[in-house]
Amino acid sequence: MKLTATLALLVAGPALPEPPRLAVFEFTLTNTSGLALSPDEAARLQRLDAQLRAALASRFTLVNTESTKPALAQVDSIRGCNGCELELARGLGAEQVAYGWVQKVSNLILNVNLVIEDAATGRPLRAGSVDIRGNTDESWQRGLRYLLDERLFRE
Repeated sequence: MKLTATLALLVAGPALPEPPRLAVFEFTLTNTSGLALSPDEAARLQRLDAQLRAALASRFTLVNTESTKPALAQVDSIRGCNGCELELARGLGAEQVAYGWVQKVSNLILNVNLVIEDAATGRPLRAGSVDIRGNTDESWQRGLRYLLDERLFRE
């Protein structure tokens, strides 16, 4: 019996570390184009959120951020809230925090930005930006995929 238990431990190998707990806050749109936000763009932001969470789920343990929506509704942008993202993430038990924004320069020129910070210190762990051409579902999706695969997590 002891031999079987010892063999099972040897075969199983060392336990893998738990992935970091990550609070992912919703993408926002920074519109410097002078054009009104379209319903299509609002829908694209939601799809970008879902795409980001799906992509990060294999690397992190995602924490539910739903309870933070009332607090975030009080600020113009999570980027300018003087570290409120860190406090909110720590309150959720997250070790890291991610937030992103799309800057709309025009209907032709946009960029997708993403930051991942240490929730305890605010130190940026990963950050990047990609320019995209065209204001379409496909360009937004491809932009985020490129940002993740080629800039933030290129191994």
